[in-house]
Order: sequence, then structure tokens, then C-alpha cells
Amino acid sequence: MKFGVVQFPGSCDERDALHAASLVGQAEMLWHADSDLKDSDAVIIPGGFSYGDYLRAGAIARFAPMMESVIAMAREGGLVLGICNGFQVLCEAHLLPGALLPNAKLRFTCRQVELEVSNAQTAFTRACASVSGADGSKTQLSIPAKHACGRFYADPTTLDAMTDAGQVVLRYAAAENFNGSVAAIAGVCNERGNVFGMMPHPEHAVDALTGSTDGLRIFESMRLAIEGVRA
Repeated sequence: MKFGVVQFPGSCDERDALHAASLVGQAEMLWHADSDLKDSDAVIIPGGFSYGDYLRAGAIARFAPMMESVIAMAREGGLVLGICNGFQVLCEAHLLPGALLPNAKLRFTCRQVELEVSNAQTAFTRACASVSGADGSKTQLSIPAKHACGRFYADPTTLDAMTDAGQVVLRYAAAENFNGSVAAIAGVCNERGNVFGMMPHPEHAVDALTGSTDGLRIFESMRLAIEGVRA
């Protein structure tokens, strides 16, 4: 399979995302001002500070020519992963519910976090299902997070609907919700399950030298999903 990684002015994690994706498939960089997805089977919107985070984080990137192609791909059922700033972009594009607000303490924070996989049946987490606890406990992933505007918010009605539909995919484990996200939410998907956004950075947890390879499961899950469709 082939991943496309979108690069905006201000992106800073696109090379890491490209490397992580290349560990499970082919990967190619996609420039924000172009519109050609270059036959990508899945698209990654990486972390960083697209367009300098002017107006709001992700607000300008949402209107990039490449994003019009990504939006069309998502509406046709293609897989789209947004990481950190990419999550913000997908919310601004209304491909995902909710919004990312400034952290509760109004400070940029970089730290390793423990996550619980609330839904291991999505196209982005199916590789996590095989490592769930024998006692039925949820899978935990150790992945770094780094942001100043990552506090997920959705109104109570929307949140209830998301929970019932299995759209809450990742939550911060106990005592790990440093940004104050409602219901400790760290990652959500759309109703169709083909668009996923998460604030922690799985691309920074794909090598044992970094202390964790848990992030690789996200990319491996996408590969399995694509191959399942082709089969």
C-alpha cells in the first residue's frame, strides 16, 4: 500500500510520519499547494504549526488545495489520519466532530503519555486488538504528546452520540490527561470510521531506541485495513 504525507508551511513532523509509514508500506510526500494525491491509498496530515497557526491552529491549512483532494478522498471512504496539528486541521475541515482548545494550563507540554484504546475495531487500531488484556482490560499504548492546543471538546449531546457510535477511539489513561480533554479523549474517528485524529504522536514511537514502538500499531492497522479491502 501507499501512504501520502501532506506537507504544509510550518509542518515539523512530516519526515517522521513519512519514515513511520515507510516501515509498513510505501510513502510519499504531498505538497500542500498541489492537489494530486499521487495514487495514495491513505493520507496522513502530520503534526507541526501549519501556516504558523495563524487565526486558529489548522484554520488556514483546511483551505489548502491538497486538503480539497483529501476531503474528497475522505468522503469517498479513503483512510485519513490526522496527528496533532493534523487532528486540528481535520476538525477545522469538519471531517471530525468536536474541537481542539488550548490546554487547560495554557502551556505547551511535551511528555510521554499512556493511552487506553477504547475501540480496537477501527481501521486505525485493529492491530491493537490482539494485545488486549486476557482479563478484558483495554490495550494501553505509550506514545509521546507535544502541544499547547490539544484539549478535546464536544458538547454533551455530541459526546454522547460519539460514545454510542464507538467514535471515541483513544483516551488518556488515569492521571495522564494533562491537557484537560473532556472525558479524557485523545483520539476520535468520524461516523464512517475512515477518518481518525489523535493528539499524541505515533510516528515518534516506532523504534525501540525511543522507548516505545507502540505507535507503529496505528500505521500497521491502516495497512491491514487497506489490504482487507483489496482482498
